[in-house]
Amino acid sequence: MEYNYISHIDSPADLKKVPIEELPAVCAELRQFIIEALSKNPGHLASSLGTIELTVALHYVFDTPNDKLVWDVGHQAYAHKILTGRRDRFHTNRQFKGLSPFTNPAESEYDAFIAGHASNSISAALGMDIAISLQPSAVSCRNVVAIIGDGAMTGGLAFEGLNNTSMDKNNLLIVLNDNHMAIDPLKGGFTQYLVDITTSAGYNKLRWKLYRLAVKLHLVDEAKKLRILRRNNNLKAVLSKQKSNIFTGLNIRYFGPTDGHDVVSLVRILSEIKNHRGPKVLHIITKKGKGYAPAENDQTVWHAPGEFNVSTGERSAASHQPSDAGIPPLWQEVFGETLLKMAKENKRIVGVTPAMPSGCSMSIMQKELPDRVFDVGIAEGHAVTFSAGLAKEGLLPYCNIYSTFMQRAYDNIVHDVALQNLHVVFCIDRAGIVGNDGATHHGLLDLAYLRPIPNMQICAPRTAEDLEEMMRLAAELEGPVAIRYPRGRAIMEAVSHQSSAVRYGKGVKLRDGKDVAVLTIGSIGNTMEEAIEEAVRSQKSAVGYAHYDMRWLKPLDEEMLHEIGKKFQTIVTAEDGMTAGGLGSAVLEWMADHGYTPRVIRLGVNDRFVEHGSTKELYHMLKLDKEGLCESLLQVPVK
Repeated sequence: MEYNYISHIDSPADLKKVPIEELPAVCAELRQFIIEALSKNPGHLASSLGTIELTVALHYVFDTPNDKLVWDVGHQAYAHKILTGRRDRFHTNRQFKGLSPFTNPAESEYDAFIAGHASNSISAALGMDIAISLQPSAVSCRNVVAIIGDGAMTGGLAFEGLNNTSMDKNNLLIVLNDNHMAIDPLKGGFTQYLVDITTSAGYNKLRWKLYRLAVKLHLVDEAKKLRILRRNNNLKAVLSKQKSNIFTGLNIRYFGPTDGHDVVSLVRILSEIKNHRGPKVLHIITKKGKGYAPAENDQTVWHAPGEFNVSTGERSAASHQPSDAGIPPLWQEVFGETLLKMAKENKRIVGVTPAMPSGCSMSIMQKELPDRVFDVGIAEGHAVTFSAGLAKEGLLPYCNIYSTFMQRAYDNIVHDVALQNLHVVFCIDRAGIVGNDGATHHGLLDLAYLRPIPNMQICAPRTAEDLEEMMRLAAELEGPVAIRYPRGRAIMEAVSHQSSAVRYGKGVKLRDGKDVAVLTIGSIGNTMEEAIEEAVRSQKSAVGYAHYDMRWLKPLDEEMLHEIGKKFQTIVTAEDGMTAGGLGSAVLEWMADHGYTPRVIRLGVNDRFVEHGSTKELYHMLKLDKEGLCESLLQVPVK
């Protein structure tokens, strides 16, 4: 397709040369460009389609990068990337060594702040705005804008930021992109509150018109805030928006709601309010997936649809292959199906998820037992403490949080669950390398940050059957239990050559050997089995590798470790997490504490954030694929 506008836009300065009445044509080209690009190179489609007009208006009005746009979350920002000099590289988005999947200051000066996790924009933008005001600058008036949407306003951090914004002197502009969605439809009181504000559109439009009239009549002096004729109390109430909604109740000036897909109107509104002193909110209404019918009609599926045919809207088979098509199920499907079966058997079981029911497959239980599944919004800390409250009064919550998002709830885990030894089962999805979403989404820290917590019990399944058995065993235990498992398809026991029932705190020996003990935890054990077989085949003189699937990081299988410590002088540990603090560290500590002195070689991720790319590329780079693990085994010195 030929692009008459965006092919000539390499920076916001080029965009500003376009007449305002032609901006809708620019938006149409951006929308088509993103649809075409993502049909071949999958990414977050629906969110970025919903912010096309907003992005164009922001760069048209503001002087970026001197003015700062802080996106929340970054998958709204594809049009932003295209307009800021990355159009010709956009086909590499989310690919290994290509463009970052989210905004990243290391990639572009136009990316003001990193944005992989939700709800951080207001806090970050407020800090930036105050920092600018406290430091002399060659730019006399720099603006900071926080763009929050896609459910991020349900996060507690967003409200903490709003509270601080209302107290400290600042000129922050918050653009609330209201599309009533995260990945799944949003629920909760604040979502309904925004609906109520939206239904007051007539009042708000009248208030805005009166305000503009007051400016023309010099009844309002922006330099001195709202200086309104005191004798006109009605006008004062309208113009100053006294307590008309939560934002004005916090002394944050509110504008809107307005159509977020009318780019010309957005440009005019932003132009009028950008230099207003003091904090302000512009509330826009958008549609996730705007401009592409399949995405508009099924916003959850088209949040990140994989490859698809632009003309027909048909998604590729690889993007939505069902588990009953002769291939193993996804890990989250195993979780979802198991949870539903258990919940039918045990009325105490409930499910809790922070806005990810479809992603983690808790939607399976939600569909049949909706009163026992709680989607709490993008609020991981609340999800954990809410689960603690459920457990305190006798229910058995299975709280499913992606590994990378679990980090946001660490104090809640420690203070609200573990300290009271409450029976909450944490099902930690997307552990390990997750692929193209990159450093903000890899689940590499959970083993290390959970292991030191008193009362915490931690296990990781190698197979689909292991996961089901661990979920069932967790129901019989006391105190907090964490079960971590990766993204992707689970290995079925039918294709796993050795197995045994999951027992509490017990591992399983997968193969005997006389020279090197190999210890793994979780699904990486399957890759290690393949690597051992390859190493054995390639050895000129046979080396015996014994392979142990530890299954439990806490408690460790001490009987098994005594056997290993007595028999082997060389131990190799492998984990899809950080080497500092994980399985390797635990084994080293235990051996030292019990008087064993083997050489322990730890394989995993060493003190780094891992970039984006396919899981295959990243595991290869980290030498945690079959070839890399085999190479590491062959380099192990054997006496």
